Amino acid sequence: MGFLKKMFALERAIFFSIAAIAILAMLISCKKETGDNIAFAKADSIQKNTAEKRNLSQEWKDYWYAGVAEISSYKLDQARYGELRAGTATLIYVTEDFLPKKQVKADAQNDSNIPVLKLNATKKFVTGIYPYSIMTSTFYPVTEKKHAVKVSQSTQEWCGHVYAQLNNREDFEVTSHSYFESEADQEMSLPKDILENELWTQIRLDPTSLPTGSFKAIPNLEYIRNSHKELRAYDATATIENGTYTITYPSLQRSVVIHFSPQFPYTIEGWTETFPQGRDGTPMTTTATKIKTIKSAYWGKKSIADEALRTELQLN
Repeated sequence: MGFLKKMFALERAIFFSIAAIAILAMLISCKKETGDNIAFAKADSIQKNTAEKRNLSQEWKDYWYAGVAEISSYKLDQARYGELRAGTATLIYVTEDFLPKKQVKADAQNDSNIPVLKLNATKKFVTGIYPYSIMTSTFYPVTEKKHAVKVSQSTQEWCGHVYAQLNNREDFEVTSHSYFESEADQEMSLPKDILENELWTQIRLDPTSLPTGSFKAIPNLEYIRNSHKELRAYDATATIENGTYTITYPSLQRSVVIHFSPQFPYTIEGWTETFPQGRDGTPMTTTATKIKTIKSAYWGKKSIADEALRTELQLN
């Protein structure tokens, strides 16, 4: 009987020891998980606070948060294949909610959205018998001084079409597709240098924040694709004076001059782009001159009667 009592006491001791060890392990695990969560929260907080905030004036908010887009049309003289082609260009600016992880326009408002100023820049012109249609989209954060969140570019013409997309994540992640064998399907990562595409939206927020002096910049994706140049950053220099911003790439023999109003809302009045063209490499200049600027909720203008707005913009 005494032996049985001793065995029972021993079993109880073993049971409680195992239970105590299990509880201790659970507490350690919970503490580690909590500590990790705190660490992640701190890291997330640090990451969110690394970008300098941009102070938006009430004037800026009244103009850009009015529920309409700004549409500007331009007379285009496009240099292509060694000749100037008559055409039209448009710059469509609008603010919208953007999902930072998926990097697409948000379907609904929520706390994870970020506000962006989107620019859809289009060109239409004809080379001989066949037409060109070019569109570049830039999504630029308005409340933080960061690079563009996303840039995409497509060109369509009768030989085929090309498409490139740059996403701002750990690096600039680029996906490119082309009907040319040498370019075909590509994926690459690039360091976060200045994007020429983002300068056009940066002007509309604060022209004084534009980069000047010497730096590295990734040229406009339209230029890279249509000139078949390597997609990377090139040495560049830039100046700004009296509503004129000039960026030059010496190794590409290319310069872009953007003319904008020095007063708010800093509208783009026109631009030029010069670089070697044709088989002999003669420098030629593309010129865009503003025709008209209107503000409209264009996404709701779908009737035949609304085509009068295209007439107003001289896009017919």
